Amino acid sequence: MRTSVDSSVLLDVLTDDPTLAEASEAALRQAMTEGVLLVCETVVAEILPALGEESLPAFLEDWGIRFTPGDFTSARLAGCYFTRYLERTNKKQIMVPDFLIGAHAQIHSDRLLARDRGYLRDYFEELTVWIPG
Repeated sequence: MRTSVDSSVLLDVLTDDPTLAEASEAALRQAMTEGVLLVCETVVAEILPALGEESLPAFLEDWGIRFTPGDFTSARLAGCYFTRYLERTNKKQIMVPDFLIGAHAQIHSDRLLARDRGYLRDYFEELTVWIPG
């Protein structure tokens, strides 16, 4: 089982969020026992400020998280879904990086471990989203 991990879940653990860290860590540990954890470049960029450049490789290695870069297919899919989002609403509350993570997971994983704010279900209907907790 390949599980892509969203930065929201990793940041819960990294920042020791008082309400979310425990559930996120438990889900990460369960996903580790069920297969491989993956992150794309967007997730790496989003968690780096919480870790620092020096600590990033060790954190990924300690959790057994593999870096899997995106490709043209996942970038195109993200762009298509982002276009639909812009056509449906005048608000820009969801940014391109969120769509890049979702598209990467849909193409390269079996599921995405994330705290969904609704857009994943709305735009990534083929993606299995696992919400911690």
